[in-house]
Amino acid sequence: MAKKAVKKLKITLVRSTIGRLQVQKDTVRALGLRKMHQTVEHADTPAIRGMINRVAHLVTVEEA
Repeated sequence: MAKKAVKKLKITLVRSTIGRLQVQKDTVRALGLRKMHQTVEHADTPAIRGMINRVAHLVTVEEA
């Protein structure tokens, strides 16, 4: 059996977390984003999608 190719997401922080709720700051940090315009790659899983939805106004997402 062939393995399924795991889809990847490129997540970029485009807005600052200054003045945001602590929950949003923690979510951005959990995604691995520390600085503005930093990009990280994650597998496309329901958990990651949920985190992205919570901070959708702070990040941009592209399929890699």
